[in-house]
Amino acid sequence: MKTITLEDAAKRLLENDNFIVLMHSSPDGDAVGSAYGLCSVLRSIGKKANPLCGDKIPDCYSCVTDGFELEEFDGKFIVSVDLASTSLLNGNAEKYAEKVDLCIDHHFSNTGYAKEGYVDGNASSCAEIIKNLIDVMGLNITKYTANALFTGICTDTGCFKYSSVSPETHRIAADLMEKGAESSRICKIMFDTKTRAKLELEKMVLETLEYFGDGKIAFIQITDEAMKKSGADTGDTEGIASIPCQIKGVKIGITMKEKENGEYRFSVRTDGECDACRICGNFGGGGHKAAAGCSIFKEHDAAKADMISVCTAALGE
Repeated sequence: MKTITLEDAAKRLLENDNFIVLMHSSPDGDAVGSAYGLCSVLRSIGKKANPLCGDKIPDCYSCVTDGFELEEFDGKFIVSVDLASTSLLNGNAEKYAEKVDLCIDHHFSNTGYAKEGYVDGNASSCAEIIKNLIDVMGLNITKYTANALFTGICTDTGCFKYSSVSPETHRIAADLMEKGAESSRICKIMFDTKTRAKLELEKMVLETLEYFGDGKIAFIQITDEAMKKSGADTGDTEGIASIPCQIKGVKIGITMKEKENGEYRFSVRTDGECDACRICGNFGGGGHKAAAGCSIFKEHDAAKADMISVCTAALGE
């Protein structure tokens, strides 16, 4: 991948049209907010742009997706946002894996899959980069776009409490609020509102809690059975991965989620001393130092043992 500047990325977007903006599977608020926010500003200058995700977007992000209709056109310029690796694409998005023209991302672990890319691993979120990109393009930010980008920033920063948050993050958030972002409403939806299904799921997940590494590693799992019994959907799993590291004395939190075709998805959170990105890198995954993810294709107990082994070793590094 050829590394380009933010100014170069802005130029590519202004020069091209018929955009497909890709998101990773199991989309979070940053992926959704970045993709929809970028598409909205491209449409505002007469360009065609559709967001695309291989998974259903969770209902909790309806404050971003509601009213945003997809357009009919053939995609000619493929952009990815918040996508560290094309292995995170699935469904109808997979066909674009080898065709990404421009990557905009904030993961140090980005695999360099696109023709060109702008990656800032120091940014708190991809939405933060999209906001700066829009400014460089000289385009106006509507209330809708402000809400989309604020959703991306607040969710990827844990409501501005993660170590990735910088003074610049707060300045950008403040600017989005001045442009109409409904910060209190968005934060209430994202952090203070839970469905009954999510509460039931959290209760079942807490029953799986185990400790390893002299109590410095906390492990939980989300099973298919728990998802079905609780009636939860993918959106209801948002935030569950942060539960293990909320326990005093825990340095590494592991969340194991059962997927399809023998895949187990792991979300790893740390207190910042251990490197979650390095841990997940052992299994082909990546992310950030304090939050990362990966997949292991093994039988349940073997996958769990492999992850715990690597995390135990990381405690001694």
